Amino acid sequence: MSVEVSVGELEAPKPRRGIPGVALIKSSAGLQKWTIIIGLLLVAAFVIAAVFAPLIAPFDFAQTSSGGVDFARQAAPSADHIFGTSVRGEDVFSRVVYGARTALLVIVTSLVLSIAIGVPLGLASGYIGRWLDRVLVLFMDAMYAFPSLLLAVVVSIVVAGGQSSSFGGILSAAIAITAVFVPQYFRVVRNATVSVKTEPYVDAARVTGAGTVRILFRHILANVTQTLPVIITLNGAEAILTLAGLGFLGFGIEPTAASEWGYDLNKALPDISNGIWWTSIFPGLGIVLVVLGMTMVGESISETLNPVLRTRRKFTVKK
Repeated sequence: MSVEVSVGELEAPKPRRGIPGVALIKSSAGLQKWTIIIGLLLVAAFVIAAVFAPLIAPFDFAQTSSGGVDFARQAAPSADHIFGTSVRGEDVFSRVVYGARTALLVIVTSLVLSIAIGVPLGLASGYIGRWLDRVLVLFMDAMYAFPSLLLAVVVSIVVAGGQSSSFGGILSAAIAITAVFVPQYFRVVRNATVSVKTEPYVDAARVTGAGTVRILFRHILANVTQTLPVIITLNGAEAILTLAGLGFLGFGIEPTAASEWGYDLNKALPDISNGIWWTSIFPGLGIVLVVLGMTMVGESISETLNPVLRTRRKFTVKK
């Protein structure tokens, strides 16, 4: 007696979908619930400031005059400039708001490029194996061994090529950060692929004549990317720090091309000794709050997706 089983019946069940933020809050409890709420609020404020920067900022990020009158240099916060002005006479509040837009563009571009490169390479390496796996693992391990900021600096120097336009500067910074993230996605997806490529639903797909590409992206991909949301969120925070580090060291985006928090912090260093605090504290506060928000969201997602922690939390609440 034989029993016919279709490939679809052997596939792993798909999780129920819902609004990510709401579902995450509903699945949380106690302190973790407040952590995810605060994190989501900080991330939402960051995204809103980035998207609506031209409407929120009273001036352009490089504007130093209005109505034919130059702004005062290093002026303290006032009604005209609520965050004061910089050493170049720019409105600090406008630069902070436009800095959020620059950061968001770099984060999105670098994460999209990292996923588009790292995930397919990880799938192919883990599933095909042999010499392809050995070469890719060796190359990715070599990249992963580099200090992340040093690797980003080297790639930024190579890619920049004297680009001074806003898009060119953002793209070169995003590519530099992509070089840091690709090995992480490769390693996670490759290890997960190695563990699931012998599962029954993969064998069934192979027996029915499915090609390698179909098996990778139709049957394996959905079952090896459960941890990617956590990595993406935490990498967003790391991208902010790396971008700020590049700008602080002078390898980031040109100041005339886009506003960038790390560059503003570098230019504000001499102001601190003179008691001029506003040129450094507001860009620094932007970095801290965004990184804090993304980290809180990432850690909450990690705890929610971890079955051990989720079971332990439910048991504690019931008790």
